[in-house]
Amino acid sequence: MTTSFTTGTEDRSSDHPTPARPASGPVPAAQRRLVALDVDGTLLDHDGHMSDAVREAAGATVSAGHHVVIATGRSLHATLPVIERIGLDRGFAVCSNGGVTVRVDPDLPDGYEVVERVTFDPSPALRALRAILPNATYALEDDTGRFLSTERFQDASFGVEAEGVDFGRLLDTTAVRLVVYSADSTSDDFAAAIERAGLHGVAYSVGWTAWLDIAAQGTTKASALEQVRRRLDVDPGLTVAMGDGRNDIEMLGWAGHGVAMGQAPAEVVAAANTVTGSVYEDGAAVALRALLG
Repeated sequence: MTTSFTTGTEDRSSDHPTPARPASGPVPAAQRRLVALDVDGTLLDHDGHMSDAVREAAGATVSAGHHVVIATGRSLHATLPVIERIGLDRGFAVCSNGGVTVRVDPDLPDGYEVVERVTFDPSPALRALRAILPNATYALEDDTGRFLSTERFQDASFGVEAEGVDFGRLLDTTAVRLVVYSADSTSDDFAAAIERAGLHGVAYSVGWTAWLDIAAQGTTKASALEQVRRRLDVDPGLTVAMGDGRNDIEMLGWAGHGVAMGQAPAEVVAAANTVTGSVYEDGAAVALRALLG
């Protein structure tokens, strides 16, 4: 079957099949796509604002019957407001870069349930990194959803108030996600530190600044999305993913059709099939409207 997908922006051919454009309105079950959407830099700009155009396009994709899945580095409680904002009241979300998968259902007592948490022992990574980055700040999400942090470290992606603890407490905690931040380091410094530390048993991605996210080995947005795809029984060729960050590279490569945001760095663009406008140009809305036809 020949398929096509047009975003109205740069097309980057790859080995991935590209999903067919549906007719307007609700789509038959066999044609429903799994549409994985990053949050920060994709649905939200870097000030945390979602434009009306993006909100309406995401909501229309939900209303059309596609399986919209939020896929974010944010933790659960920082993801829930985004889910509500786009009107996603039934489906799945992938949080903490694949460490936590959530099923959303209005019939559940809280409106959602955690269906999977992937945990790991953070102590080897913590010890290795602290030896090289002694002045960095460390935080982790534990296996109950709490955030523990050193030096009053707080970030909007946590979604809850972090509890200040000493470094030793972190060593004894089972983690879903480990975050390392240094205002005095660059991304290149972090990359060098990772190499020097010889980290094993974890997966990591360096953010726009000196920010490092660490998860269990093999755990990415893509690994969690593949489990969701199998639950929903969606054909791999009917998967679409959109993102802008280095933690989206695996997801864009996993998808039948990957869309990079216009402001994405070169290595993220290289993993995608097409490039849409930047987050400040409502690039996500442009790509979603093209999906809907």
